[in-house]
Amino acid sequence: MSYRRRASPLHSARASAGCAYCLALALAALLLSSPIALAAVVASACIAGVAAGVGREIRQAALIALPLALVIVLINALVSRQGLTVIARLGDLPVLGHADVTLEATAYGGMLGLRATALILCGALYTLAVDPDQVLRLLRRVSFHSALTATLATRLVPVLVRDSRRLADAQRCRPGRPPTRFALMRVATAGMLDRALDVAAALEVRGYGAARRPPRTSTPWSRHDIAFVTAAVGVSGIAVLIRVGDLATFTAYPGLHMRLGLAGAAACLGLVACALAPFLDRRGVGP
Repeated sequence: MSYRRRASPLHSARASAGCAYCLALALAALLLSSPIALAAVVASACIAGVAAGVGREIRQAALIALPLALVIVLINALVSRQGLTVIARLGDLPVLGHADVTLEATAYGGMLGLRATALILCGALYTLAVDPDQVLRLLRRVSFHSALTATLATRLVPVLVRDSRRLADAQRCRPGRPPTRFALMRVATAGMLDRALDVAAALEVRGYGAARRPPRTSTPWSRHDIAFVTAAVGVSGIAVLIRVGDLATFTAYPGLHMRLGLAGAAACLGLVACALAPFLDRRGVGP
């Protein structure tokens, strides 16, 4: 899962606009607690990924997020002692002690799992649709070394995945018991670290650490830049409005309570519409 230039409005926008857009969706996921509102954020990230031409990769990220969400639900249901509606009595368990699974704890875990899914999808959308080289140029005005670290981290993760796959394919061609995932990850990580040292040495030889702060260049903002920054402001504003105005509320303890009036439903629909509006304008989109 890595960035590749595609013909979409999000790929055509500058890195600062793309970062603001993805951060706005992540902020909405952190602010909102209602399952309906969180579902609106998840739907926005998924549809935005499809509109940006990375629908298959977003689906893979969703498949990765689903087991994590289920684990969060399970852990919260087993660990939390709050709630009035008991749905399962498990008796005395090792470490956990007396465990009664309540409906409220399970529902709250479901909300946390949905929030984690939304955050993972926002991160995947950022990785797939925001140019890391532009992010490097954006951050190097603040800190050269931090920008280099962030860029190398985003670039070396796909390298680690590819090396692991190649090592696994090579091991399958040999007789005997196949290696464990831990062994493959250990070998691939060692190779990646060696490669990172070579890259660092090459950058040092080229005088990266002694470089001066680059001059500021004024590039005119395109319609896509303005559209995605406006969408980011709109999504953040709607999320804050829902949170402050209690338009879509959810409380799990001591009893389940969820309120979603007409205003809350309209705000959730407005969040989705605001997040997807920049993709309607495809003028000037090139590969």
